[in-house]
Amino acid sequence: MWAIRSGGVAAVTALVMLGAVMGGADRVCAEQKDVPRTLTVSAEGRVSVVPDIAHVTTGVVVEAPTAREALSRNSELMAKVVAGLKAAGIAAKDIQTSNLSVQPVHKTYRDGRPPEVHGYRVSNTVHLKVRKLAELGAVVDKAVTLGANQVSGIGFDIARREAVMDEARRQAVAVALERARLYAAAAGVTLGPIQSISETVHGVAPYRAPAGRALAAAPPPIEAGSLDVSAQVHIVWLLK
Repeated sequence: MWAIRSGGVAAVTALVMLGAVMGGADRVCAEQKDVPRTLTVSAEGRVSVVPDIAHVTTGVVVEAPTAREALSRNSELMAKVVAGLKAAGIAAKDIQTSNLSVQPVHKTYRDGRPPEVHGYRVSNTVHLKVRKLAELGAVVDKAVTLGANQVSGIGFDIARREAVMDEARRQAVAVALERARLYAAAAGVTLGPIQSISETVHGVAPYRAPAGRALAAAPPPIEAGSLDVSAQVHIVWLLK
């Protein structure tokens, strides 16, 4: 009697365990069937444009025996430069001080004596936004003529930046759609609705000329060239 009952319990237990395993397998299959099939495509759109804005930094560096004298002479020259640039058509909002420094100038000796303060150097520079590229060379020449002895790297930009980026986005989406259709046809599947869209915007890659001293006797020739604006999109399609 006990053996029969024991065997019966074991049989029932085994049956229940088998049913649990089979039930778990059914759930896994059902979950796998619920996972949507997707196609992900990344594409880039690129637009090349001619810049219409220039940025340039110019300023005055003065050395004198005392810090006060160096600052006074620098301020006088810098005021003349800024006033002249405004008179030449650069708006006040497009002139911004970018650096003002006062530093000691040391004199060194080869005989082992410690360095001594020989004077002071004052540097004052302003950042200019030039909205008429045709006048950029004349603006640089004007600044130098007025007393500026420093010009740092020139950079170029575009005023309608967002509109150009939108064009790059449209191109990227068009390329992504074309590729998605190609992949779907090659794989024998049908595109469904779009599940998600994300983007990576690289924006404008401005050209910058190297920094240096500006001692030109005539307006320097400056070429703006072109700027590239690019955007990358990542689109996920559901497959039917």
